Amino acid sequence: MKETKIGIIGLGGISQLVHLPILSKFKNVTIQSVAEINKNRLRTISNKFNIKNQFTDYKKMLADPELQAVIIATPTKSHSEIAIEAMKQGKDVLIEKPIAVNYQEAKKIDDAAKKYKRKAIIGMNLRYRPDAMLLKSLINSGELGDPFYIRCGWSRKQSSDEKWFQRKKEAGGGVLFDLGIVLLDLGIWLIEYPPLKSVSVQTYSHKVKGVEDSAVGFIRFKNSTVMNFEISWSLHAEKDSFNLTVFGTEGTGHLNPFRAYKRIESARLDYTPASSTNIKNLYKKSYENELKHFISVIQGNPNIMSSSSEALTRMKLLELLYESAKKQSEIVVN
Repeated sequence: MKETKIGIIGLGGISQLVHLPILSKFKNVTIQSVAEINKNRLRTISNKFNIKNQFTDYKKMLADPELQAVIIATPTKSHSEIAIEAMKQGKDVLIEKPIAVNYQEAKKIDDAAKKYKRKAIIGMNLRYRPDAMLLKSLINSGELGDPFYIRCGWSRKQSSDEKWFQRKKEAGGGVLFDLGIVLLDLGIWLIEYPPLKSVSVQTYSHKVKGVEDSAVGFIRFKNSTVMNFEISWSLHAEKDSFNLTVFGTEGTGHLNPFRAYKRIESARLDYTPASSTNIKNLYKKSYENELKHFISVIQGNPNIMSSSSEALTRMKLLELLYESAKKQSEIVVN
């Protein structure tokens, strides 16, 4: 593989814990430059990973003709401006979720990708978990029959402690934007994006102001499949939890840990591996696989997972969910 030169804009937690450590170990990747408005953070993190090209102004970083692509890991409100400028300068982009604060901003990004003929990928790392990919292959092969019900939930602390994360204008929303968008994306991806029929959700703001910290919802699809979800930053529980189950007409698949079964007359065929993978390893592996995919796209792979065009569908879904929460009623999709 030829060398790929990547830049990172935004050196918050996700860059420090995920992007920089993983990319620095890839033999075919050079972290060409980084940009961060916090000068102390810029200097400290850059020196830790031995990155010489350091910028407080991302536009100056983008002027480098050798830079092929950038990872955008900044507050959500800045995603649209940065992504469009990067693609205008000829760079492919990986935007950490969510793509933008609303559908209109997301549409601008997708339009720019088409206009400048660049690749825009949105970080949906749950798709890249090895157990999720295994479940996807079982569903695609027909081993579990036709999926008709997805039950899923995610409860953990919010992904960032930064103040902007709880401001709707800057973050787009609360737990639905943080955990919900990735969890719902995973479920819908597993069943191949059936058209929506209706959505219903109840949100709560018990621990934070301005955005929701819990949401319980129900989604109907036009093919009669349904999805039930529960997400929260604040539910009182012993420990963090993440789970997803796909019920099919012939069998059932679970995530976290992975388990899958198929009914054969009076017996049961068990697809569960003999040994389960450590949950932390699955988290790390999901990002490794996502970054490997991004690099392959930069180098010409036409099969893009989680493109900006796909992200528009997720943003429409979020808008419908917030409309349902506001009206306290089910929303039927036209």
